[in-house]
Amino acid sequence: MNTNPFDLHGKRLWVIGGAGYLGQSVVRLLARLGADVLCADLPGKSQAFLSSAGLGENVRGADFDVTITDETPAWVAQQVGERGTPHGVAVLTYASTSKKLDDLTGADFDSVCHGNLTSTFVLARCIAGRMADAGGGSMALFSSMYGSVSPDPSIYEPPMNTNPIEYGVNKAGIQQMARYLAVHFGKRNVRCNAISPGPFPNPGIQEASPEFIERLARKVPLGRVGQADEIAGAVAFLLADASSFVNGINLPIDGGWTAW
Repeated sequence: MNTNPFDLHGKRLWVIGGAGYLGQSVVRLLARLGADVLCADLPGKSQAFLSSAGLGENVRGADFDVTITDETPAWVAQQVGERGTPHGVAVLTYASTSKKLDDLTGADFDSVCHGNLTSTFVLARCIAGRMADAGGGSMALFSSMYGSVSPDPSIYEPPMNTNPIEYGVNKAGIQQMARYLAVHFGKRNVRCNAISPGPFPNPGIQEASPEFIERLARKVPLGRVGQADEIAGAVAFLLADASSFVNGINLPIDGGWTAW
């Protein structure tokens, strides 16, 4: 173990979904802690973020659509060939329809399951295998508070829709996937854990819907919603040597939302 177990110098870390609201904060912190970071996201998104972020040469971008699962093994092989096998990976991708329960079709549900569960499974298995062959690594898969509890409909007053069923079902599946992969790859020194963010509304929602933000805040024991930077430390911890004996957990970063 590094003499400073939180030091990420020399670590090759991938952030899939790294150009999103939470992903950007993760990329920024990992870079600041010294890691060599690959920021991957939908075509054009990573480059747009990195061109204005000024994070230095240790952060590079890549185009990647995780939902095109037939192309995932080749994409992973290309990145490994160019950058080496990662020591750690965070997967922040997600899919959702935002439809009401009565409007959701079976095809909608299947599509979201593919975008969340199937795509994450194919990617995680592929990368974990590479890590195992290289001697080990750590993965952090992103779940949600709604993978553990149901949304409170009173928070989502009209015209808002209650957080959709397929999102929570899929995020619960991510938690189980992390546990399964933790057991399957553990003896080959590959750890896998889940992170469950609580309410982290993006700035646009915070500005446009202050009443909604107040209702979210009242549900949180800390009395406020989360800020993007507050998710990054959990990722850094799980990808660092500091968490070398942490495997198969779900770590809520929710201000206490799921505590009551």
